Amino acid sequence: MQIAEDFAEAPVAYALSAVAAAVYVLATVALALGGRTSFRVAVAACSVELVGVLVVGTLSLADPAAFPDETVWSGYGRGYGFVPLVLPVLGLLWLRRTARRGGGTRADGGRPAGGA
Repeated sequence: MQIAEDFAEAPVAYALSAVAAAVYVLATVALALGGRTSFRVAVAACSVELVGVLVVGTLSLADPAAFPDETVWSGYGRGYGFVPLVLPVLGLLWLRRTARRGGGTRADGGRPAGGA
């Protein structure tokens, strides 16, 4: 809604929030699907999300005037209870754990035997 009505007021903030939303959806779908390709997509999405939070969070604290409106990544996700910082870390840790156990990342891209 903000993008449709207020985009001109803070285009960078709203564009970054839209990118963050798209990355969250991509990561969620990839995490849910399983398989080798989905695993790689999930790692990439979680990594992009983490880098975005760290870069934008640092820039928003170093130069607050550059971000007149908060984004989901501003201040490391302060306005969102730091969830934008914590989620990609948890996602990457979960992916690391499941990769070690072979959770859906077989070489042929399929799910482990007996998996749904």
